[in-house]
Amino acid sequence: MAEVINFANFSLSNAKKQAPKVADEGEDNQSPMPLSLTTKRFREVDPAAALASARHEFGEHGGVNMSIEASATFTVMEAETMRRLFSGELGPDSDYFIYSRHFNPTVLNLGRQMAALEGTEAAYCTASGMSAITAVLLQLVGAGGHIVASQCLYGGTHALMSRFLVRSCGITTTFVNIDNIDEVRSAIRAGETNVLYVETMSNPTLVVADIPALAAVAREKGVKLVVDNTFTPMVVSPARLGADVVVHSVSKFISGGADIIAGAICGPASLVNSMMDLQEGALMLTGPTMNAKVAFEISERLPHLALRMKEHSTRAMAYATRMKRLGLKVIYPGLPDHPHHTLLSSISNPEYGYGGMLCLDMGTEERANKLMQQLQNVTQFGLMAVSLGYYETLMSCSGSSTSSEMPPEERAKAGISPGLIRMSVGYSGTLEQRWGQFERALALMQQLPKNLNPEGY
Repeated sequence: MAEVINFANFSLSNAKKQAPKVADEGEDNQSPMPLSLTTKRFREVDPAAALASARHEFGEHGGVNMSIEASATFTVMEAETMRRLFSGELGPDSDYFIYSRHFNPTVLNLGRQMAALEGTEAAYCTASGMSAITAVLLQLVGAGGHIVASQCLYGGTHALMSRFLVRSCGITTTFVNIDNIDEVRSAIRAGETNVLYVETMSNPTLVVADIPALAAVAREKGVKLVVDNTFTPMVVSPARLGADVVVHSVSKFISGGADIIAGAICGPASLVNSMMDLQEGALMLTGPTMNAKVAFEISERLPHLALRMKEHSTRAMAYATRMKRLGLKVIYPGLPDHPHHTLLSSISNPEYGYGGMLCLDMGTEERANKLMQQLQNVTQFGLMAVSLGYYETLMSCSGSSTSSEMPPEERAKAGISPGLIRMSVGYSGTLEQRWGQFERALALMQQLPKNLNPEGY
C-alpha cells in the first residue's frame, strides 16, 4: 500500500486558500466587468502577513530558530512501527519519518512557510526550480498528454516542453500568445490537454499573464492552470487569483543570495500527496530532494523577503523611469505605457510595486554587450551574470544566454530581440550612486564607434 500523508492534519500551513470576496449587501453582484479587474476582490491577504501567521518551528532545545534535521534515515523503536510507516498508518502528521527522500522535518517546515506565502493548502520543496516544474508536469500530464503554454517562457522550460518531454514521454505542447484569450481557449483540446502553463511575468520580455482570465478558461475547459511565479514573489499571489499550482525557482528572489539552488511546488494537498505516492508519485520516484541544510537557509531568509522585494521594485521603478527620460527603449510593467501596466496594477498585492526585473533593448547583441561591459568593468553598476534576485544588479543578453535554447524564430515570435538586456535590479549601494554609474557607462558609449551606440547615443 502506498504511503499516504494527511496534509490536513499535518498542517503544512496555517493560511487557507482565500475565496473571492462576495459583494456586500446592496452592492451589484450581477454587473459584468473584465476578469482582470475583478481581481481587486481577491486581494485580501498580504503575503507577508500570511507568512508571519504560519506556525513557528522552534529548535530542539528551545532555540528561536528551528533545528536542522540532517539525517538521511530515521530510526524506530519497535519493528512493527516500520511496517506501519510503509503501510501509511503512520507518517509525518504524527511525527514519524522514514527517509529524507520521502519527507524531512526541516524541509517540511519550509514547505509550510511556502504554502503560507502563496496561500495554498500545501507545498513541497525541491532541489531546483526545473525539478519542480518537471515533476508537476509529469504528474499532471502523463505520457502522451498535451500542454498549452505561453510562447514566451524561460529557455529551460521551453526546451523541456518542446524537446525533452516530447522525446521521453510523448507529451506535446502548443505555444500560444497568452494575451489572446481566444487563442488560448482554442488551443486547448478536449480530452487531450491537461495543463495550461504560464509565467506570471514572462522571462525575459516581462509580459504579464491575466491569471484570473486564464484561470476562468482553465476551469471552463477542465484543465489545471500552473503558474511560475519566480519573477514576482510577494508582488503577485497566483493561487489567490485562481491558479491551481504555483511553482518557484527558490534560487532567485526568495533565496536572494545567489548561493542556493532550490525549487518549490505550491498547491492542493491532494496534488502533493499524489506526487509523493510510493508507487506513482513523480516526486517520490524521481527524487529531486531538497537538502535539509538548504531548507534551513531559505527558511531564515523568508521573513525579510517582503522588505527585499519592496526595495527591488523601488529601485527598478526609479531606473526604468530615468532610462525612459534618456530616450532608451526600456521595458518595465511599472511604467504607464507598458501594455500590461493596468493589468499588473489590478492583480498585484499592494505595496510591493511592479517587481525587480526590467529590460533594456539596445537593438543588437553587439551594442548590448558593449554597454554591459562598460557597466560591469568600468563603472561597476552591476555584474554580467545569469539568474536574478541578487542584491547586486545582474545583467545578461537573453537571446544568447537564458533564452538561447529557443530557436531564433521562436525567440522572434516571443519578442526577444538580439539586443535585449535583462536586468535583475539589486539594492546594494545607494540609488543615486548606482544611477551615476549607469549614466557614466552611457557617456562612455558615446565615445565608441557610431555603429556601436544605441539610438540617441
